[in-house]
Amino acid sequence: MKDTDPNIDVIYEKMLLSRTGAERVQMVSSMYATAKALILASLREKYPHASEVDFRGLLFLRFYAEDFSSEQRTKIYQYLVGNSD
Repeated sequence: MKDTDPNIDVIYEKMLLSRTGAERVQMVSSMYATAKALILASLREKYPHASEVDFRGLLFLRFYAEDFSSEQRTKIYQYLVGNSD
């Protein structure tokens, strides 16, 4: 669903293109950090007794689970949490 007025899209695009490459990278980095913080807060609420290592694996699954096959996902998750089983 797209409910943004086309004129607003044009204004937004011009605003983004007026930024330097470094400013755009900084914006993306900030957005990623915010998303990561929100996801970690959600995971901490859902799994209050999980360790920081567990959260590293859970964060990977939340961000990238659909980008890998089941086998790849399992290998990456096990690597992140230090489980070689």
